[in-house]
Amino acid sequence: MSKNSKIIKLLSTDEIDRVDVFLKKNIAELSRSRLNQLIRDNCVSINDKKSIKPSTKVCAGDQIQVVIPPPEKSFILPEKIKLKVIFEDEHLLVVDKPPGMVIHPGAGNTKGTLVSALLYYCRGELSGIGGVERPGIVHRLDKDTSGLVIVAKSDLAHTKLSSALKNRKIEKKYLALVHGVPKKLSNKISLPIGRHPRHRTKMAVVNGGKNAFTSFQVLANANNFSLLSVNIMTGRTHQIRVHLHHIKHSIVCDAVYVNRDNSRFSNKDINKYLEKNLSRQALHARSLKFRHPITSEEIDVVSELPIDFKNTLEFLGISFQ
Repeated sequence: MSKNSKIIKLLSTDEIDRVDVFLKKNIAELSRSRLNQLIRDNCVSINDKKSIKPSTKVCAGDQIQVVIPPPEKSFILPEKIKLKVIFEDEHLLVVDKPPGMVIHPGAGNTKGTLVSALLYYCRGELSGIGGVERPGIVHRLDKDTSGLVIVAKSDLAHTKLSSALKNRKIEKKYLALVHGVPKKLSNKISLPIGRHPRHRTKMAVVNGGKNAFTSFQVLANANNFSLLSVNIMTGRTHQIRVHLHHIKHSIVCDAVYVNRDNSRFSNKDINKYLEKNLSRQALHARSLKFRHPITSEEIDVVSELPIDFKNTLEFLGISFQ
């Protein structure tokens, strides 16, 4: 046991319960997966007996001890990258991610990620989320989607925010510039999303996919382009891009989800401008509204439009305040 380990001692008053369920009831700051890992690592004992299982029963009067090792250092290297922080306290922060930044390191994207930037920015302020010193990304944005991302600094904040997201208690609104003008100025799309049957790196509306719910409102339009305010009630991969592509109003400059007939409705000057000045899909995570996971205060934050998006609207003659 490391001298920096945290020890939690508990006395069961329940008649009978699984030890993993008992621990989750009594240690709110750790996720169930983290607690199960501690059990498997023999960091949990019942009446001094180790080598237990998550299903091991706890009875009234049992003494349970949990040893929480100090967080391991992340294998991801911190990088000094400028971040635009919209909100921050000791529990969480909201970051305004620029287009082109990947959230997590992966194949082909090992440097310049949001996680690397956060590890540098939050030095000394991160708890061991999942046993590793790292920021907890509550939800993701695609590389070329700009806007707001919630980041947890502790396991407790991460667990509660993830639960709020799952239960649709975090309101996320996006701005999307799309081809064409939808027939309805406001509409709801309820179509299942799954892997594309032929192109496995893409998503698509497919039978047997996961339920996905998107609503939108047309804010303005000009030159056969529309600016939409989009709200999602689920968080499927590429959800907004897939749903808008499916209804034949694909997002402008989306290189993956393209309605091939869209470009013929634009004149050559517009197409030339877009090709030169907008190198990513015109999708921006504009606002977030949620209850703080610890204090319960309402957090309501808004992100300014990035310059490439703003200039494109001006060029098209679409006004937005």
